[in-house]
Amino acid sequence: MAEAGRSAVRDPGALLPGGFWAAVAVWLERPQVANRRLCGVRLEARRSAALPRTEQEARAAAGCGSEERSGHGPRSLEDGPGPRPSAGPDEPQGRHHQGEDRREAAAAPLLTGAPGQPSEAGGGEGDLSASELDSLWDDFSRGLVGDHRELLAFLTGSGAGLQPEAERELDVVLRTVIPKRSPHCPLAAPRREIVVHDVLRGAVTFLPLEEDNDGNVKVKTSNVYQIRLSRSGEEWFISVLIFCPERWHSDGIVYPKPSWLGRELPARLARWSVESKGSGFKSTLSLVPLLRYSQTYQVLKDKYKDMVKVWPEVTDPEKFVYEDVAIATYLLVLWEEERAARGETQKQSFVDLGCGNGLLVHILSGEGHPGRGIDVRRRKIWDVYGPQTRLEEGAITPGDETLFPDVDWVIGNHSDELTPWIPVIAARSSYRCRFFVLPCCFFDFAGRFRRRRGAQTQYRGYLDFVREVGAACGFRVEEDCLRIPSTKRVCLLGRARTYPPADEAAVDQRRTQYISGRRGCPTSPPALEPLPAPPRAAGGGHGALDTGAGGCWLPGFLPREKAERVRNCASLPREFVDQVVLQVAGLLLGGEQPDPGGPCRGSADAWRGGASLPLAAVALALDGAALRRLKRECGGLQTLLRNRHQVFEVVSGSVRLRDWREEMRREEQRPAAKRRLSSEAFKTRLCWFFAHHPDGCALPSARCPFAHGPGELRPPPAPRRKQPVP
Repeated sequence: MAEAGRSAVRDPGALLPGGFWAAVAVWLERPQVANRRLCGVRLEARRSAALPRTEQEARAAAGCGSEERSGHGPRSLEDGPGPRPSAGPDEPQGRHHQGEDRREAAAAPLLTGAPGQPSEAGGGEGDLSASELDSLWDDFSRGLVGDHRELLAFLTGSGAGLQPEAERELDVVLRTVIPKRSPHCPLAAPRREIVVHDVLRGAVTFLPLEEDNDGNVKVKTSNVYQIRLSRSGEEWFISVLIFCPERWHSDGIVYPKPSWLGRELPARLARWSVESKGSGFKSTLSLVPLLRYSQTYQVLKDKYKDMVKVWPEVTDPEKFVYEDVAIATYLLVLWEEERAARGETQKQSFVDLGCGNGLLVHILSGEGHPGRGIDVRRRKIWDVYGPQTRLEEGAITPGDETLFPDVDWVIGNHSDELTPWIPVIAARSSYRCRFFVLPCCFFDFAGRFRRRRGAQTQYRGYLDFVREVGAACGFRVEEDCLRIPSTKRVCLLGRARTYPPADEAAVDQRRTQYISGRRGCPTSPPALEPLPAPPRAAGGGHGALDTGAGGCWLPGFLPREKAERVRNCASLPREFVDQVVLQVAGLLLGGEQPDPGGPCRGSADAWRGGASLPLAAVALALDGAALRRLKRECGGLQTLLRNRHQVFEVVSGSVRLRDWREEMRREEQRPAAKRRLSSEAFKTRLCWFFAHHPDGCALPSARCPFAHGPGELRPPPAPRRKQPVP
């Protein structure tokens, strides 16, 4: 046994040892947040078990129950970890005995409510996994007290200062670790482990499993490691110990190098242990099988990666291509599981409302799903896809003309003002129609959404609102978190209804009443025109609704304009922007106004950088007309100041003048290949500080990347031509 590494834990909030178990739960349930080469894990089964005892321990427990054992090592953790703040009445209760002690309460955060946790209901694959875990543990326990005494000592922590009569109860979990598929490790296979939690000792042991040539599965004695919490005086430590370091085999994926385990893992666990914040969101990919997702994602990534090279839009191709590949992967795997559950072979059809660049439609269509995308504005990339990808340009107004009775799924991927309407459109299209929505911008049925509960974030409040819409439309709404490069990655799905087809007319009336009731919200939509009970069509669906003139469900709804207006302050008049810049600079300099007419020379050593002020304080100093004008732009004052990055530096809600002496020192320390101030752009723009700051520029002319006067100006470099699209 060897200690691979340890990390001290500073615990000013007295969160330990409970915080340690919350951190262990992250490594147990979501190891991919630390080891980026993993896709995730599947928790297959769990059980409680008695700790194996040697004959000596058995005799001591029988005859010397009141005597304390001697020995050295980490002291016993007398206070078991309490439940996590997120624990609540919805968590599974599991098994309880009379006189339940604190060890069981301490173990609850580890194993309740975990993503991928097997159902406690009888039948199915969960029972098979539980039976397999029972068999594996029984065989392993018998071997421990017979042939593997050293491993038993590692598992039990001999000399840990425990009472021999103490009940050594363990929580045992069977899990499958799923690696990411990539060109670097295309053949990486899932690995199974038994994870043993000894709450009383504050130790978690990971036992890898292997299968021999005869198909027998057993515990592999190499690559066994343990995470342990110990205390010395007032200091806490988290250690990682390896049972047999000379036999450790690192595959670089599931089993990293011992140096990583000893350095990175304890440090991360220490940080997580004292983070008291909880998440109100689901774990990623909780509704799809991780292994299938990982395989499909790698296939699609390889298939569509060349889209990055031919991307004609101004948006970042790396982000948008791989984000849509991930969303398509999720839907394809979800739909594959759905077909298997329903016993169907025909691939689902779809319509993507507000499809944007259309890449999601292109991928889903290319994988055999019939569908189309509709957006108010055509994109250049549409011409690249070819005629097999159906993309239509047109405004979408929720009403009789936007029903899709022939499609299986209505998709809203960052659909903006259509987002709350996606469940309504799906519900009224047909009884069998389902929906998938990935909310981004916050829109109500008409106008902007405003949250009503101040304790929530705007994002969480909006997700709850869209869930509420789906439930009001009669869907059983599910939530999941996608693995995409975006901060808005929670999706909502309506895969089943909460009512039989015969109740369609009554439920549709409730939908109408719900949307009408949104008139009481801060952004009040106009009154919704009442809808008559829809006629039921064959198969339980219904056709178009006769809602009156134009068939529009909500006259106050406004679709996006076809021409997208630039609102990043770039279209503001130059004179207005210059005036705001001079006014803000004057505030930072303590009221001393910069000279808009010409330079003033001063000593570089005495150059004044001014103060750092909160953006709110700066906004209050602006006149009302200028502030109202800025508020009409996305980001307002902050965006304007960020755009003038030669003059200002905006950090954590505050603004200050940029000191180019510090900037050049940082730039000179960067590798030559990564320097932002390219020689091609040197002296192609005038120096604002030379022209307007009371002390002039803090840099001499030879070092300043900007021109000190018109005489130093160089012509800008010619723009690089884009590669022609083949």
